[in-house]
Amino acid sequence: MSSSAPSPATILIIGASRGLGHAMAAEFLKKGWNAVGTVRAGAGRTVLHDLADDFPGRLEIEVLDINEPAQVAAIRERLSGRSFEMLFVNTGTTNNEQVPIGRVPTEDFVNIMVTNALSPMRVIEALQDLVSPAGLIGAMSSGQGSISNNTTGMREVYRGSKAALNMFMRSFAVRQSGTARAFILMAPGWVQTELGGPGARLTIEESVPNLVNVLLAKRERPGLEYLDYLGRTVPW
Repeated sequence: MSSSAPSPATILIIGASRGLGHAMAAEFLKKGWNAVGTVRAGAGRTVLHDLADDFPGRLEIEVLDINEPAQVAAIRERLSGRSFEMLFVNTGTTNNEQVPIGRVPTEDFVNIMVTNALSPMRVIEALQDLVSPAGLIGAMSSGQGSISNNTTGMREVYRGSKAALNMFMRSFAVRQSGTARAFILMAPGWVQTELGGPGARLTIEESVPNLVNVLLAKRERPGLEYLDYLGRTVPW
């Protein structure tokens, strides 16, 4: 009688061309997982492509702009029949953090809210049935999405967009409260990325390995949690 080893678990990371998403893909690959990561059309060769070269046959790259519903439908069709143990949406954009909400141009407000709150949930809604029944579905939130912790103001549209994402994800999780799935909103900390800036408190190497460990542990706990990169609960 012959037996074969089980196939590695696979994570689908939306937004993996650079920064936190790319680092997450690298960390999961190091832990023996396979990964599918998305980049936007026109991005050219990214560090995710370099990572794919380092892990032949274990990292697939898909093209997706989450703000384009037709592209979301297309990736859903391309991945039809696949099964993922995790789906994680990593997206984020911001504006000038010093501009108070009353002076934010409408175009900036709409762009940030669509990119940070509406589009991630559209992707999750579209791809949820590709996740195994006891799998994990997560999104990259922020500690700045915490209403309770907002004691300084500023970066107001970004804060509002992440708080909105938290609310939408909570609604989504409530609709699946009878399932064995785990849901998570991650606060990665203030990290030195293009969004976080060079003066951020944490390096990617200090945040992402811990963040990935939190995701792996969360799989054993169904339901929704809002956690930071060390696994601590963030107040809503």
